[in-house]
Amino acid sequence: MRILLVEDEQYLADAIAHILKRNGYDVDIANDGETGLNYALKDVYDVIILDNMLPLLVGTEVLRRLRSKHIATPVIMLSAKSQTADKVDGLNAGADDYLAKPFKTAELLARLQALMRRHDHGTESTDIKVGDLTVSRETMEMLCGKERIKLTAKEFAIIEQLASNPGKVVSKEALYFRAWGQTTFVEGSYVFAYISYLRNKLKKIGSKMVIKSVRRAGYQLVANGGDDV
Repeated sequence: MRILLVEDEQYLADAIAHILKRNGYDVDIANDGETGLNYALKDVYDVIILDNMLPLLVGTEVLRRLRSKHIATPVIMLSAKSQTADKVDGLNAGADDYLAKPFKTAELLARLQALMRRHDHGTESTDIKVGDLTVSRETMEMLCGKERIKLTAKEFAIIEQLASNPGKVVSKEALYFRAWGQTTFVEGSYVFAYISYLRNKLKKIGSKMVIKSVRRAGYQLVANGGDDV
């Protein structure tokens, strides 16, 4: 497995890289945001470990630029800041997981393994087709007839999970885990906001598929699913 580590503190970067290599990972190191962005754009990695406070280009901006290029490589964001607002910024920029410094080596390795398991489970190359709706994994778009609309990384993660389980109720916790990459369900309003974005986009492309709320259970993608609860 190839990992890109973007960390400006050289001693810390060397220490993390040493630990990762001892555990069988191949590691490339970048010490500033611009170099890290160039590495990620030019090469293929299984995971990116990205510090937020970087010279030249901060981690959240690196991540936004990667996601705007439809690079869906899983990203673990590192930061010395542990406040909720900072975590939200990183997750909204497209991070799959967030790890506050200082952290234990065992926790980093466990999160890497969990992230790869999730990623491997959902990296099929084919599009998902449900009713009149197509969800493109290649372009991160929703399509209906001749209409198409681009999705953010979070929107894509949520609609991919719903479309992969058509008609089934998917819990808010499962959607949060898929989109934000955290095992602890923190805030239901995050999921609700992105469900609202997706509903608007489904209407915009004229799809008959709707995301229905199931009270105290979650959401399901159905055709003509009735009123939202």
